[in-house]
Amino acid sequence: MGAILFNVTTAALMVMMLNCGLGAVGRDTLRGRPVPWVAVALTALAVGGVLLQLVWSGAMDALDADPAKSGWWREFTSVFMQNGGLFGGLWNLVTLAAVAALAQWYWGGPLTLGFFLAGILLPGRIDTLLGFGDGPSTDPRNFAGSSGATYFLGATLALAFLSRTRLPKEIALAAGVPALGLAVWLAQENGHGLVSVYGFALAAVAWAVRRRLVRPAGRAA
Repeated sequence: MGAILFNVTTAALMVMMLNCGLGAVGRDTLRGRPVPWVAVALTALAVGGVLLQLVWSGAMDALDADPAKSGWWREFTSVFMQNGGLFGGLWNLVTLAAVAALAQWYWGGPLTLGFFLAGILLPGRIDTLLGFGDGPSTDPRNFAGSSGATYFLGATLALAFLSRTRLPKEIALAAGVPALGLAVWLAQENGHGLVSVYGFALAAVAWAVRRRLVRPAGRAA
């Protein structure tokens, strides 16, 4: 029962993020938008990682993020390995593609890539700083998988939507992402929730900085 609840809340959090992303970029504008090449590249890397695992039995041992093993590259390559079985792997690939596409259409390619890299590098370090665990122990990747970085990136869409709406129902949806994320972390120690809080917070900083930089240009015009 605990595992089912864990999966349901994790999926619900992602559904909220995707709805926020659709609201931020505009549901009716998707057909006319350009190909999100950063999202395509990230998804291709993840698919390539799965194919590598299928043809090379030693891929996980060589590329995962097990802290007992040496190798600076593991922190990055482990993101494109999957260890959640068939359903978990498919879920990770589909959600990565969808979240990255929505993020690129809102934030642009460079910032989307920056957020994704932050989702790889920051959670374990913040956890250690705050005393939540020793390195990647609270990282939902469990030494492999793209879900941690995807949920981190997905939470930036919630902040984006929150900054664009004034409707109470939509505000509740957007603010509900970090709220649910914190709740599932406290109740289940669900790392997807904690990285979502981190992603939302970093996006708030990025949004504030971008707004400050854009505003003077608008005044000058």
